[in-house]
Amino acid sequence: MENGVKKQDQLTPPPVPRVAVVLFVLKGKSVLLGRRRSSVGDSTFALPGGHLEFGESFEECAARELKEETGLDIGKREYLTVTNNVFVEAPKPSHYVTIFLRGVLVDPDQVPQNLEPEKCYGWDWYDWDDLPNPLFWPLEKMVRSGFSPFPTE
Repeated sequence: MENGVKKQDQLTPPPVPRVAVVLFVLKGKSVLLGRRRSSVGDSTFALPGGHLEFGESFEECAARELKEETGLDIGKREYLTVTNNVFVEAPKPSHYVTIFLRGVLVDPDQVPQNLEPEKCYGWDWYDWDDLPNPLFWPLEKMVRSGFSPFPTE
């Protein structure tokens, strides 16, 4: 032990914040949600999305992640908000700055596929006024605050 710090602690880099981009895919008054298969938030319902890659715009990340996870093509995407989420109780503590966008499908008749079954139990449309439980913590927090992803016009 040196200066009160264990050798092992010196070798393990501290966790750093990561950037996630998630997408409210809207269809009428419904939103697309998938049930997570993950050490963080397992079996909770969450929006499609993932990690921002180097040099990628938020809009590019949202379209890429949606395509990789569901096979769906998104049209116009627009920024909604950002949240700062720290998961200290998780098996592996993590810190995410999450960018929320909304978008509408290029073809409203597209059907979501579960292209990453190791990460998701499946995708479906849920009425905003009757969302499934449990929601992934960051999404639940937004819903409880009264946030709505739908345009006001």
